[in-house]
Amino acid sequence: MGRHTWGKAAAGVVLAVAVAVVSGCGPEGKKPSPPSVTKAAAAFQDAVVENASGSCTQEPGACWEQMTAVIQPARLLRKAMNADKNVSPEFWTEAYALIEKMEAGYAVGEDRGAGFNSNRPAVFGTAHDLSDWLDEHPTK
Repeated sequence: MGRHTWGKAAAGVVLAVAVAVVSGCGPEGKKPSPPSVTKAAAAFQDAVVENASGSCTQEPGACWEQMTAVIQPARLLRKAMNADKNVSPEFWTEAYALIEKMEAGYAVGEDRGAGFNSNRPAVFGTAHDLSDWLDEHPTK
């Protein structure tokens, strides 16, 4: 292999690796799969206990970080539910509705900035409802 041919081959490999990294693909060219529903539910419920306890309710605007810390694992939970082949999608209907309600409450805060926090019941209250639903509907 000549010097220029080797350089073109090396550049091709570098390009392929860069495309895989940018696209979020792993070593086998696949995107990482979401965690299991069990792991995602546990992470969500931990986030609810840690961030939705009501400790931020007295100070206006102080809840944005806590709402974000609850909504992110809820989104991951939704991805895990979407990927779950062990139950029918209908099983998740109520859980999906609760996550959508949380998302709607969170979106109000996004529209009005981090200082807006009157949407706490939609995010935190519904997060507690979803946590209760997960306890009542285990998927193990």
